[in-house]
Amino acid sequence: MTLTQLRYLVAVVDAGNNITQAAIKVHATQPGLSKQLKQLEQWLGFELFARRGKALDGLTEPGARVVEQARALLERADAIRGIKASFSVDQGGALRIATTHTQARYVLPKAIVALKRSWPLLDVQLTPLDDDVAIGALQSGAADVAVVSAPHAPADLLALPLYRWGRHALLPAGHALAKVPLTLAELARFPQVSYASALSPTGSLRVAMENAGLQLVVGMAASDGDLIKTYVRAGLGVGIIAPMALTSDDADLTARSLGGVLPMMTTWLVLRPQQTLTRALAALLEHLAPHVDPWAVKQRLLGDAHVDVLKGEVPEWNRAPAIKIAKAA
Repeated sequence: MTLTQLRYLVAVVDAGNNITQAAIKVHATQPGLSKQLKQLEQWLGFELFARRGKALDGLTEPGARVVEQARALLERADAIRGIKASFSVDQGGALRIATTHTQARYVLPKAIVALKRSWPLLDVQLTPLDDDVAIGALQSGAADVAVVSAPHAPADLLALPLYRWGRHALLPAGHALAKVPLTLAELARFPQVSYASALSPTGSLRVAMENAGLQLVVGMAASDGDLIKTYVRAGLGVGIIAPMALTSDDADLTARSLGGVLPMMTTWLVLRPQQTLTRALAALLEHLAPHVDPWAVKQRLLGDAHVDVLKGEVPEWNRAPAIKIAKAA
């Protein structure tokens, strides 16, 4: 019996007993995965799966018990790898960050530069993704940490608040919304150019509109704030954008605060339960969120749900963009 065999077994179960999909997930060939499962069954002395012809038709009773123990063993193996990474970061190692384009471009650079100065051999892998996809990468183990934004913390994970921020309406010169009081009803008169989450039924912009009895019209959805600005300039609609994406290069546009119109957002640093807080992860957290207690984070990762991770107020994003900003009336 090997950890590889157990990992393949769990992958098959998680893929709905589909060996082809499981092989893709674990980067193996279908014949190779099937061979490993057969060798595991031979070692155990019983079948793990009930079979219908060549298809797998669910776990046998002893197979289900093996899968339960396999998951626990694989979690412990991952924890040991985390310990190794924690104490070998000076010799290299990797930190895989899944995040949005906005955080990757405007928020994370200073923290990553500081990490690289402390550990030049640390391999920092930054992957810009939509929020939901970044969370999925963390849950699957493809990322060590996710940095995402949402009104509420992602469920079933340890989400640490980095900072809070309010969205802005971004307008081209001479737009009708430049001087009138901003309300959801006024916004709904125009197509919205916003982040890809606007397409989701649970996106906060869509929910706010629907709760007010209004219809959201998405003129364009993009993962990148710079693309939002491009298509606002092209006349596709009113931009809904994060303030950290506004720069001095946007002086041709007018940004109006949507505080009080749309709910505040929070940017979260997200970890998996039972994950090891490596030195590199702890340093990233220290750079991004000095108001979070690393010791408390370790306790929470170990399962103590009663420990408060905050040692100070969650700050609001307060770097004023170098373009015209007007508060909503």
